[in-house]
Amino acid sequence: MAFFNFFTQELAIDLGTANTLIIQDDKVVVEEPSIVAIDLTTNEVIAVGKKAMQMHEKTHKNLKTVRPLKDGVIADFQAAEAMIEGLINMINEKKRFFTHLKIVICIPSGITEVEKRAVFDSADHVDAKETYLIYEPMAAALGIGLDVEAPDGNMVIDIGGGTTEIAVIALSGIVTDQSIRTAGDEFTSDIIDFMKRDYNLLVGERTAEQIKIKVGAAIEDLDEIPEPLAINGRDMVTGIPRQVEIRHNEIAIALDASIKKIEEAVLKALEDTPPELASDIFKRGIYLTGGGALLRGLDKRLSRKTKLDVKIVDDPLKAVVRGTGLALKNSNKYSFLVNRKSL
Repeated sequence: MAFFNFFTQELAIDLGTANTLIIQDDKVVVEEPSIVAIDLTTNEVIAVGKKAMQMHEKTHKNLKTVRPLKDGVIADFQAAEAMIEGLINMINEKKRFFTHLKIVICIPSGITEVEKRAVFDSADHVDAKETYLIYEPMAAALGIGLDVEAPDGNMVIDIGGGTTEIAVIALSGIVTDQSIRTAGDEFTSDIIDFMKRDYNLLVGERTAEQIKIKVGAAIEDLDEIPEPLAINGRDMVTGIPRQVEIRHNEIAIALDASIKKIEEAVLKALEDTPPELASDIFKRGIYLTGGGALLRGLDKRLSRKTKLDVKIVDDPLKAVVRGTGLALKNSNKYSFLVNRKSL
């Protein structure tokens, strides 16, 4: 048995629309953008992760970049396989001979059975011998230290790149949940549309992402107001590059409609929550995780809407992958893990 364990590799994978994180031996060993670059003349993947992101929106006719996941699920099967394989190979550049690969991958709670099979098939492609799936809100709850097996209600909101996952968790299960495809990518699209509409300026995804990070806000009345951000883009009328200054209050207005959708989903989840668990949530508040939790003022806005305490957890970007890592260590214990047999 010891000989077998020597050749076992265990990985916890947060396969996100925007970023993919991998944990091995309780350490984050990979944190890369979920993107690949493909040579169109040979159809070969030439870069994965950060290297591919540097090429994004700057490619020529013989090269393209692909984001294999859309709305939290695999949209391009072959690119997803290549990306997973490339990211795993980053951990150990040497070839893995006779390795028993065991992985746990987190998935959106609203995923279909067909989409689950696509994740399993991608894991098979990298020769995984044991593959388990865990729902993102459950992984987030584990990652922030909640006792998911206790008979207590906890509400977790995980705002990722492709989906926002809202779930009430108790007794090792998801009691009620809402999974909507309004999240970080939608915020980025809103900013691109805003720049076109208000400034007649074309900007790319990468620039819109920087706007979101540096001056993005959910409300106008922030406690700490970020400095205005100078943005370069292409004038839609003249075609000439020019620069404008963007302020946080403009982005708060631009993101308003998308944030309202998240608010509605949170209220729907609360409406569907059994009364005893609702009482627990009133006492404990709501936990906010994922990259979207870093949007300035979002916790305050959700708190005003729900009249509940909304807490941004420590290191919200890594909450899901930390929980996935805990699920990996306790895969024989947790009944909520999904395997191929249970499909």
